[in-house]
Amino acid sequence: MKLELSRVVQGGCRLGVLKGLGRTGQHALEVPGCLLYTRCGTVPHLTQDTLHTLSSLPSVTQLTLSTIAEHQEVLEEFKDGFRKFAGLRDTVLYCSLHDPVTPCPTGHITNKTVSVWGSGGRIELTVAKFMALQKTVQPDWYQSMADGETWQSNTSRKRVRKSVDRTLAHLDECLLVHHKTQELQGVEVFGVVEGGDILEERVRSAKETVKRPVAGFCLDGLQTGSMDQALRIQLITAVTKELPEDKPRLLQGVGRPDEVLACVEAGVDLFESFFPFQVTERGCALCFSFDISPDPERAGRAPPAVLELNDERDAAGETQENGDVNLDDQTQMMTSFEINLKDKRYQGDFRPLVEGCGCYCCRNHQRAYLHHLLVTNELLAGVLLMLHNTAHYHAFFGALREALANDKLDLLKRKVLKERGGQTETKE
Repeated sequence: MKLELSRVVQGGCRLGVLKGLGRTGQHALEVPGCLLYTRCGTVPHLTQDTLHTLSSLPSVTQLTLSTIAEHQEVLEEFKDGFRKFAGLRDTVLYCSLHDPVTPCPTGHITNKTVSVWGSGGRIELTVAKFMALQKTVQPDWYQSMADGETWQSNTSRKRVRKSVDRTLAHLDECLLVHHKTQELQGVEVFGVVEGGDILEERVRSAKETVKRPVAGFCLDGLQTGSMDQALRIQLITAVTKELPEDKPRLLQGVGRPDEVLACVEAGVDLFESFFPFQVTERGCALCFSFDISPDPERAGRAPPAVLELNDERDAAGETQENGDVNLDDQTQMMTSFEINLKDKRYQGDFRPLVEGCGCYCCRNHQRAYLHHLLVTNELLAGVLLMLHNTAHYHAFFGALREALANDKLDLLKRKVLKERGGQTETKE
C-alpha cells in the first residue's frame, strides 16, 4: 500500500491515489475518498446486484468486528475468509473495530481487553482473540485494537493519557502476533491515533504511532457530536503535521459534507461512508449541490438540486454545529443536506429526488412515490433511498477531487455550504 500524491492544495488538502491495495496489489483508491460502508459485509437495504447498478463505487469495503465477532466459530469452520463467505465481489476488505453508526457504551475497557457489541450483547476481546478474528476474516487491511473511550468532553487528562498508552500497547502486541501469523502475511495494519480533546496527547499518540511499522493511520475519537468543529480541526491539523506524507489518514465517525470539507482541508484522506445510511434511516434523501462543471452530463454527475424548501431546511437547523450532542442521537438528527420525504408536501411532488441524478431511483421514480412508500412502511423505500443517497454521496467525493485538481475548492465550498443558510443557488 502506497499513497502517491499528485497535488497538495492550500497547504493541507491532499489529492492522489492509494495504490497497491489487496493481496495482489491490483486495486487503487482515489483520495480524498471514502470506503463502502456495510453491516456484516452488506450495504444496508441493498443486495450485491442492486448495489452494483451504481457506478464508481469505492474499491474498499468496510467491515466491522462488532458485526461479525459473534460468528467467529462459523467463519473458522468455513475456512475461506469473510469475503467469500459474504459473497462479496472483487473488492478490498478493511476491518475496523466498531460500527460508526452504533456508538459503544463506555466503561468496558481494561488494560488487556476492549469490548464490541453484537446483536447478542457485549463481546470482550483480548489481543489473542482479536488477532484470531483477523486470521479468520482474512481482510486486506485492519485497524489495530484501541482504547477509544475518551471522546466525551468531561474525560480527565489522566484517562486520556491512559487511553493513548493502552492503544500503543495494543498496537505493539497486535504487530507482534501479526508478524508471526502466516495467514496474515501481506495484510496491512493501521495504527490508531487517540488523545481525546487534549492537544499534547494527540500529538504524542501520533508521534509514537509513526514509529511503528503501520501502513496508515486511523484518527479516532473525533466523531460528529463529540466536540466542537473548530477544536476537531485544530487537533487534526496538529496530528497530520506529525504523520508521513506517503501514508493515508482515515478519519472515523465523520461524514457530514461540511465536516468532510473542513477535515480534508486539515489533511484527512479517507472517510467512512455511513452518512448515506443515517439519512436513509431517517426517511430522507440527500439533496445538496456540488456541481462545479459547466457540463454536468459530461461530468457524469447531477446538476445543482432545486433547493426551494427554505423553511424545511430551517427546521433542520444547525443541530450538530456546537458538538454538544449525545452520540446516541445522531441517527435521529436531520441535517440541512437532506429533505424529509415523510413530509406531506411531497404527496403531490412528481419530480425526481434530484433533477439530473442518474441513479435508478431518480431515473424511475418521483418524490411522491417515495413519500407513499415511507408512509405505508414499504421496504422498497429503504432500497430506493439507499441507492440514491449512496450515489449522491460518492458523487460528492468525485466533485471534491475534481475541485482540488482544477483549483475550484472555494467554488465547491460555496455551493455546498451556501445551502446551510437556506439560500438558493446563483449562477457562477
